[in-house]
This record gives sequence, C-alpha cells and structure tokens, in this order.
Amino acid sequence: MRLRAPAYPLITIDPYFSVWSKSDKLTDTDTVHWTDYNNKLIGIVTIDGKDYRVMGKHGDATIPAMTQTSVDMTAFSTTYTFEENGVRVKLKFTSPIIPSDLYLLTRPVSYLEVSREIVDHKLHTVSVKISASEELCMDRRGDDDVTCETLELAGGKLKSVKMGTKSQKMLERDGDDLRIEWGYLYLTVNGEVGTYTEQYAKESDTNKNDNSGYYSNQSTSTAAAEDAEMLTEHFIYAKSDVKSAPVLFTFAYDDIKSIEYFHEHLTSYWNKDGALITDEIVKAHSDYKTTLRRCAELENSMFIDAVRAGGEKYAELLELSFRQTIAAHKLVMDNEGQVLFVSKECYSNGCAATVDVSYPSIPLFLIYNPELVKGMMRPIYKYAASEQWTKELKYDFAPHDAGRYPRLNGQFYGLTYDKQMPVEECGNMLVMEAAVAIATKDTSFANSHMDVLEQWVKYLLDNGRDPENQLCTDDFAGHLAHNCNLSLKAIMGIAGLGIIYGMNGNKRDEKKYLKIARDMAVDWAKRASNGDGSYRLAFDKPGTFSMKYNIVWDKLFGTQIMPKHVIETEVASYYKHLHAYGLPLDNRQPYTKSDWTVWTATLAEDRRDFQNLIAPMWDAFNSTPSRVPMTDWYWTITSEHRAYFSRSAQMWKGFRNRTVQGGLFIKLLEYKGIMKIKQ
Repeated sequence: MRLRAPAYPLITIDPYFSVWSKSDKLTDTDTVHWTDYNNKLIGIVTIDGKDYRVMGKHGDATIPAMTQTSVDMTAFSTTYTFEENGVRVKLKFTSPIIPSDLYLLTRPVSYLEVSREIVDHKLHTVSVKISASEELCMDRRGDDDVTCETLELAGGKLKSVKMGTKSQKMLERDGDDLRIEWGYLYLTVNGEVGTYTEQYAKESDTNKNDNSGYYSNQSTSTAAAEDAEMLTEHFIYAKSDVKSAPVLFTFAYDDIKSIEYFHEHLTSYWNKDGALITDEIVKAHSDYKTTLRRCAELENSMFIDAVRAGGEKYAELLELSFRQTIAAHKLVMDNEGQVLFVSKECYSNGCAATVDVSYPSIPLFLIYNPELVKGMMRPIYKYAASEQWTKELKYDFAPHDAGRYPRLNGQFYGLTYDKQMPVEECGNMLVMEAAVAIATKDTSFANSHMDVLEQWVKYLLDNGRDPENQLCTDDFAGHLAHNCNLSLKAIMGIAGLGIIYGMNGNKRDEKKYLKIARDMAVDWAKRASNGDGSYRLAFDKPGTFSMKYNIVWDKLFGTQIMPKHVIETEVASYYKHLHAYGLPLDNRQPYTKSDWTVWTATLAEDRRDFQNLIAPMWDAFNSTPSRVPMTDWYWTITSEHRAYFSRSAQMWKGFRNRTVQGGLFIKLLEYKGIMKIKQ
C-alpha cells in the first residue's frame, strides 16, 4: 500500500478488543485502543543476546529500537519489517474477520506471525518476546486488581497465559469513552509464557496517550518526586525462539457475555453453543495457514475489483477502511437464533444499532454478506414494536437507535421529538430493506415487517416533500428545515417500498410508488435549483450547495427516479467547491464526511470525475497530522480530524474507528452490478 495510514490496525475484533499503532514506526509510540488510551503490546527481539524493541515505546529506555525498513497493510493484515546485525525480522498482524464466515468473523482470536531471515549468511540466534498490559482487560489501567493463570493447551504443545480483572463487572455500564471491564485476555505461543509487573510514578491522566493536539488534559511527563504515588502495571508475556519456521502468537479475548439486549445477556456467535475459548485458540493455531490463504484470496480479489471500479487510490481507501468497518460491530445471537450485528457509534455518543450509522455502512456488507445488514436492522424493528415507542411515545416513524453500547434497552439518543430523525431513519430503513431484498433476491425479510414499512412510507409521503426543521444523519451540523438532501432520502425510501412490491409481484403498487417518487424528484429539481445547474442545501436557501449523496441509490437500483441532467450538472458544480483535501459536505463549514464523499463521487458517470473527487480524500488520509483510526469527519483545508468538546461527557471527541466507512464500498457495489432491479 502506498497510502500512509493515519493509524495502523493490529488487532481488530470488536469495539473493545482493538489495538492500533498511531505512528509510522511501530517503536515510536505505545500501541493504543481506538479511543487513544494505551492498550500496550510490547515486542522485544533478541539477536545474539542483544535486545531490540520492535513494538512499543514503553519499557526500558536502554533497549534500542530495531531499524524498521517498511510497513505494509492489506484488508486483513498489517506487516512490519525490521533489519539489524544481518537479521531481517517480520511481524505480521492478522485479524481474519471474514464477513461471509460468521464463525471466523466472531472468533475473538487475532494473529501475530513473527519470522526471521538471515541476510548476511552468518549464524545468528533470534528470539522474540511479546507482552500485553492489563490495559487490554479494563477501562483504565489500575482500575482493578487482576488475576493471571498459565495454561497448557493442545496436549502441552501450546502455552497460554490468561489475565482478567477480579471484579468482572459484566455489562454493568454503557458508554462511548468506555472499555471492557470483564472477560479474559489470552496470549498463546508454542514456547514459554509468564507474568511480570512494572512500577512507575502516576501520571496526571492515567494511560491517556493522545498527541492529536485536541486534548487539553493530556500529560506526557512522569512525576519524579520521591513521594509521588507509584502505580503497578501487570503484564502477561509469551516468548519463543525464532528459527527457520515462523513463530505464531495469538491474542484472544473471551468476553463470555457480549451484549445486553432488552435486559437479556447474549453471547457472541462463536460461543452460541457453549464453545470454550481455549478450544478456539487451539483451532486458530491449527487453521492459521488455511485462514491466511482465505484472507489473501478475498483481499486480493477485492483490491483488483476496486482498482477496476475506481482506481488504485480508491482500492487503497477500501483496504484502510475494511477492518475497522467490521470491527466497530459485535455479532451476537438473540434467543430466537437470529443474527444481531450491533454497531457502536465510536466517539460521538456510543449509541448502539444506530440506523443512520448502519445506512452508510451497508455497501460493504451488501457485497460480502447481506445477512449482516438484516442483523443491523433487527434491533430497530424490535424497539419500534415496543410499548414505549408505540404506546407511550406514539411515534409513527423509525427510531434512531436501540441503546448505548453494549446495552440495547431502548433508544439512548433522546426520546423527545427534537432528538428524533423521522424522515432520515424512515428513509434509511426502507432503502436498506430494498437493498437487502435485491442483494439476496428474496423479499421474505421485508415482508415480515411490511406493516411497519408501510407506516414509515406513509410518514415520508406526508413529510418528505419538504421536511420540517428536524435532524438528519448530519446532526453534528445542527437542525435544518427544508433540507434538500433529506427530501432525496424520502424519495428513495418511497421508491424502496415500490421495489419490494415489484419483487413480490405486486406491479400495481410498484408502479404507484415509483411514480410518486419520480413526480417528487421532478418537483424537487424545480424547487432546489440554483438556476446554474447546481442544487441547494435547503429549498429556501438560494446559492447554497451540499453533497447529494442520498440519490446515489437511484443510480445503483437503475430506477431512473431523478432526471439524468440534474445529476450531471450537479456533479459538474462540485469542482467549484473542491478543496485541497476534499469536497466539503455543504457550504456551512469546510469539513467533509468520507462516506458521503464516495457516495457523491459515485454519482459521476465519467470515471475521471470519480477519481478527481476521490484523490483529495486519499491525500487527506495520507498526510493528516491526526494519527487516529480512519476518521469520517475531517477538515478539507488542513486534513485534520474534526474534533469537538462534548460538554455532557466533559471530553474532546471526534468520529474515528466508525463503521460508516463501509460506505466507501459503494463504488465497488455499483461496479459489481448486484443492485440493479429488473425493469
């Protein structure tokens, strides 16, 4: 990959089991959780008796860093190469979260393969030691005491060390800036394992490690006073000699129970039948080569198709977004044996199963496993049928979310009307249903919810032509009345129900709803026009502009809802607003959203227009000074991550590690041609 990643994924399993490197060299900074709190992994390679750091800045300052010569990244793996004293060492991190294989997608085991090559043709002894901090199994380092245990697996062929908190506060809290407080971390190798502790003076902000410039409470200095409070940090480690064959380490996390779903605790898919994590670790070691080959096949075919669809820079953006898109979810089974694919809104408010987070993410999953899109929608349908929503609140539109991660007990975002997104979420759910039906060539899922879908379409018919002052998915920009893009959402939602009717053989209602959508689109074009071929942010705001990303489904479905010339002139107008690092979301601020950028670029008929709109975004991620997991919200003039201060949380936040990056796959989805309906 030519793209320099803003942050490199090392372990990406779910919103809690997440480790990243935010520097170009693996030894320049400690590894972190996506929130930027330390999740330290430490790597020491010993060559002929001399130690070198290959991972992490933490530790004995007298241990020099081994010279890193390269870093490369694919959809599933991140690989570092080091060289010193005639020895070349490679560290290859792989999280095999293949979306079509629900077992592998949820098995909470991530790989690190360490190999060596002798480049000076002399004899050398090489060993490697990998350590993991207690930070991986608690919210804040030092929050709780830990217990550790060494295990023999596979008849003694593998050694494993287990660590977890004593208190085991399972699913007791929900939140955005919150890490796991229960379950057990396992580090396993064919070698030796053990534990150790380190002591140091307490810092002012324990284990926060943010260098983005947005955090005013950070501290990088350690108190040196003799009377400073001393902290003890616990580590587990695994060690092995590295000979001609690579050494395989695995990191595993058994959270036992994963999600609270309407007051019931649910398990992940991998242990739905009571599987043991120790057995899964053994399986992971034995199937590594097969699993790695499967990952390579998928990532290679994805890259080739993406280059054909939108060019090499586009393909690299998909590689960058792939793992975090999937790992910002947790896949569990409900008590009826149905898949629930629960997203977490990362660093916005922590909402779970948010509709307008699911909606932009679906292109990736429509390509690789549409069942996961159904899994996103099921919590919303369940809550929309609840007494609170239907009888207490008496809302006739779709909810925004089903809770706050990891507890889904009803909408968290706010129950008052001003916190709702009625047109937004109704349109989202209807488009998602139509897309799933087309992708699977099956309307049974939609048919099982037809009553509520028809209710939501009625809401769009009554309110979608010229939406009142209400929130949309771009809620960070505030309320907006007469929102042109929101009206496009309503148009495509109405068309979505027409598509479902048509697939059911109900041609009369198919024609009816598609005609309504076309008539609304013609009317939309008249009222939204600026008179110069461009179209407004809001119907009552002449001279404004915005990305018209919602109409992209018209192109993918082939429904011919919007007159072609409207899209052509709108796309042409974007060049007037293009900045060094991308097209702004609208005229209000010079920031953009990466997902909507690709949706908007996909409207272009000319491949060069698509690439011209995408290239500045590639430049932004390649050069941004904000070393955080791929953000979807950044400044188009500076390429910096867009952060904001949350008064309710009393902290700086900014979208990162979000599943909405699955939206970047929409051009590939178009290229695949699987969304076209039969006219």
